[in-house]
Amino acid sequence: MADETIHWFAGVDWGSAKHQVCLLDGAGNVVGEREFAHGGAGLTALCEWVVSMAGDPGTVAVAIEVPHGPVVDAVLDRGFAVYAINPKQLDRLRDRISVAGAKDDRRDARVAAAGLRTDRPLFRRVLAGDPSVVELREWSRLAEELQQERVRLGHRVRQQLWRYYPQLLALSDDVTAECELPPNWWTPLLSSDGSGKVSNGSGTASFYG
Repeated sequence: MADETIHWFAGVDWGSAKHQVCLLDGAGNVVGEREFAHGGAGLTALCEWVVSMAGDPGTVAVAIEVPHGPVVDAVLDRGFAVYAINPKQLDRLRDRISVAGAKDDRRDARVAAAGLRTDRPLFRRVLAGDPSVVELREWSRLAEELQQERVRLGHRVRQQLWRYYPQLLALSDDVTAECELPPNWWTPLLSSDGSGKVSNGSGTASFYG
């Protein structure tokens, strides 16, 4: 994309839960700043917001630290020009504005946008990859996230079993592993009066919370 077609510069300070965006015009004036939640709806809103300000996505260059991920894929799909920068180089650009070491999402988004406007050679253009490669990368990312969630839930299950039914932990070291349990295996845990109390060997606790 030729430089003369770029009239707007957006900086994205991305995060796992939210993304801060700053949009500059060709003169470097701040046109708008806004925070968006991570996720499909949030990324769609991000793109819509930039388009509402700038109009044609082809006239917008987006600066971001990472060259891949959901944010990059979303803005590429919408037709924006995407540029990535090494975090260390972004730190040098940040020092031009402020020497404060504290994390500031609004400042970082503005620095990325301003740096792209004045120092574009420091940035690397990110191009959309082969669709099959993009899909494979996303499936791989999803598998990793699900594995992390499985580990997290496994820790919670183990903690609850240790509190209320530690005998079950003897069946397997991995509480997330598939195993066959007898039907209504929890019945012996319930008190005969149906009060929802269970015994852990040294006392009783509520089975329902």
